[in-house]
Amino acid sequence: MTIRYAAPGRINLIGEHTDYNFGFALPIALPQRTVASFAPDHGDAITVTSDRADGAVRIPLGTAPGEVDGWASYVAGVMWALRQAGHSVPGGAMSITSDVEMGSGLSSSAALECATLGAITSATGACIDAKDQALLAQRAENDYVGAPTGLLDQLASLFGAPSTALLIDFRDLTVEPVVFDPDGCGVALLLIDSRSRHRHAGGEYAARRASCERVAADLGVSSLREVHDRGPSVLASVTAAATDPVDVRRARHVLTENQRVLDCVAVLSDSDFAEAGRIFTASHASMRDDFDITTAHIDLIADTAVRAGALGARMTGGGFGGCVIALVPIDRVEVVGEAVRRAVGRAGFERPVITRTYAAAGAGPLVTAPG
Repeated sequence: MTIRYAAPGRINLIGEHTDYNFGFALPIALPQRTVASFAPDHGDAITVTSDRADGAVRIPLGTAPGEVDGWASYVAGVMWALRQAGHSVPGGAMSITSDVEMGSGLSSSAALECATLGAITSATGACIDAKDQALLAQRAENDYVGAPTGLLDQLASLFGAPSTALLIDFRDLTVEPVVFDPDGCGVALLLIDSRSRHRHAGGEYAARRASCERVAADLGVSSLREVHDRGPSVLASVTAAATDPVDVRRARHVLTENQRVLDCVAVLSDSDFAEAGRIFTASHASMRDDFDITTAHIDLIADTAVRAGALGARMTGGGFGGCVIALVPIDRVEVVGEAVRRAVGRAGFERPVITRTYAAAGAGPLVTAPG
């Protein structure tokens, strides 16, 4: 029997680099997804293939960090994390197909992890709570692949639902549904893929995480979330206590971004997409000026979209490339899209891919077929 399990990519509506600081974020699951098709057997390895890579990779069941690299390391990491947690992992053959664009900031890695995890646990009959699945997938990425990412991507992929955003509190690991249906209010959510692939260039993601940890240490707290909870005087206390001005700016982004997430949830409850757009644009400015994770290419797209009539626009994802999202009145979609294409073309960048998107279902099994 072949087991097929699908997991989506995600867009983070707002709340960038807040997850590993135990703050807030507001992602949605995307309609694009990764599918893991798994035919278990009694062997001592999983042989995995991908529609995006040549050849097969054989991963021994007892794999350990450092033994597999590249795209297959995410599959190997899930196998390792499951075994480390005491779960059985059968041998077999796995094939991966996906329409989640790699390197676009849509979390193709978490989609791959969650699809692999779902396929393997479906084969063994293991019942693992969705939050525990997210933690296992995160451990695979952190400790096997070696990427120091937070938990946002996995939670979004596992908990996503149609017409629903997810307010995630990373301190308590709570996931609260928030109605998100811009189309019902005459507003489109545009996904603008810059075609500039993010690479967390030169360890920049890790450097920003370290900045946040240094500020927390300077303030004598375990995370920036504790600083956020102190209230409006928080920024003054950061400026007074932190020793590095770059660290101060990076911490300021995280602290103001947490508040923007909560503000965005509040205005979405009133379907106020004009104000949500303004918050999007303020978030982009913070990522550009304080956290320093945008690029001239990404800034051009976001700025042009707003000038052409978008209610707001911001980069989404870890930074240094990837995608921009924009809230656009439906009657302005074509105008905004054409303005972005013209501006990007004049600047000499690759033509962006612009699509309308929406909040879709989270991870789950597909119909099985005889193997």
